[in-house]
Amino acid sequence: MTSTEWGRVDDDGTVYVKTAEGERAVGQYPVGTPDEALKFYTDRYLALETEVSLLDQRVRSGVLGPDEATESIKMVRGQLVEANAVGDLAGLTGRLDSLGPVIAQQRALKRAEKAKKSAEAKEQKEKLVAAAEKIADGNDWRHGANKLRELLDEWKALPRIDRPSDDALWKRFSGARTAYTRRRKSHFAEQDQKRDSARVVKERLATEAESLSSSTEWGITAGRYRDLMRDWKAAGPAPKDVDDQLWARFRGAQDAFFGARDAANAALDQEFAANAEVKDALIVEAEALLPVTDVEATKKTFRDLADKWDAAGKVPRDRMKDLEGRMRTVEQTIRGLEEEQWRKSDPEKSARADDMVAKLQAAITGVEADLEKARTAGNAAKVKELEENLASRRAFLEMAKRASDEFSG
Repeated sequence: MTSTEWGRVDDDGTVYVKTAEGERAVGQYPVGTPDEALKFYTDRYLALETEVSLLDQRVRSGVLGPDEATESIKMVRGQLVEANAVGDLAGLTGRLDSLGPVIAQQRALKRAEKAKKSAEAKEQKEKLVAAAEKIADGNDWRHGANKLRELLDEWKALPRIDRPSDDALWKRFSGARTAYTRRRKSHFAEQDQKRDSARVVKERLATEAESLSSSTEWGITAGRYRDLMRDWKAAGPAPKDVDDQLWARFRGAQDAFFGARDAANAALDQEFAANAEVKDALIVEAEALLPVTDVEATKKTFRDLADKWDAAGKVPRDRMKDLEGRMRTVEQTIRGLEEEQWRKSDPEKSARADDMVAKLQAAITGVEADLEKARTAGNAAKVKELEENLASRRAFLEMAKRASDEFSG
């Protein structure tokens, strides 16, 4: 019999492994020597030891997750229970047992990491929900849909959190998207209806504009075109392609009318150029009447010039303001002098001025008599009072005389 610390070989070639519970036969090796038999089963143990060492390394390094590590240990442990090998099988089992706390710690770390990620994911999802609800409450129809799609992509990239919270947040998120989509469709449907109504209005306006394009009633038609333009702006946009076509018709009709009006006005301006030369000469004569020395004679001369002015006819539009302004200045100057002359010769005002002079003179005579009596009586205070009164009345008398002279002169 050949034996070692962990096993022996019987004379019949049976190989035993030594365990805490006693010996256990692991096989027979009848064809070789006992040493060869022990080496054969010891090599099997070394293979198991290598497998345990590799597993230990992978578990401690975190290459295997807790669940996978647990399954691997369970499988290797099963191999050790009835292993046909000679060696410290209990030691290998002990090494596997030592991985239990390591896996427990890794599992705790995984749970903590998962809880942290879940909390972060929940916070991110709450932010996404708030952003979606804000968009749903707004009216950004142009960019809102794209933004909601971006938020959905961000949502999908986040990990799931606990089911109740995840379901509740998704319900809000999905509800916001649905509400926005419904309002957006309603908005564009309303816009389509408005654009269709605008199309009807603008077709009518374009048709009327075209019917007016050949009119020669320049003033009335120009005013009507202004009304049509106001109605056009108030109608709002029609569908893009239709709107451009209708505007081309409307604008073309306008251009045709105003082009014809401008051409007609240009012809009239040329015709009225000779009238302007006549009025230029008349205004020179009218301005020569100033300054006025004889109002009545000037009035008569100006009336003659005004009659010739009216008879001269219209002038080009660019000359109207200048010529009318110069003629009006002469007229206003003459009228102002005429009104001033009337004011001075007004009988009622003249009579009131003369009456004021007479009353002041009578009052002064009375004050002078009272002053003489006060001086005779030696009443100094009374004398001073009457002298001040007399000076004031004499000043008013001078003013009244000047006014009377103006009316009488």
